[in-house]
Amino acid sequence: MAQYSAQLDGVFIALADPTRRAVVRRLGHGPTSVGDLAREFPMTLPSFMKHVRTLESNGLIRTVKSGRVRTCELNRERLALLDDWLAEQRRVWSERTDRLEQFVTDAKENPR
Repeated sequence: MAQYSAQLDGVFIALADPTRRAVVRRLGHGPTSVGDLAREFPMTLPSFMKHVRTLESNGLIRTVKSGRVRTCELNRERLALLDDWLAEQRRVWSERTDRLEQFVTDAKENPR
């Protein structure tokens, strides 16, 4: 459970930055080179590479170097970690709102 929590924390930290979220969004359309990705952002390549390393170290993307070109690819399996967490949160909050609805309905039907 602690490892799951640490992995989830890392994913949320990586996605906390708008540049990294934009990279994930772009890679959702398919793999692309770091150079092509970097051109979309107003920053130097070394600064952009920090974002790439953060995404890679938290398992959201994979990079492969072929010759002089480094290509990035989205790791969709890692995003499943978020899906699982969000599904659990939806279940918890749905149960809570159902209980609240029942409480309000009971209170209206049986005033004290």
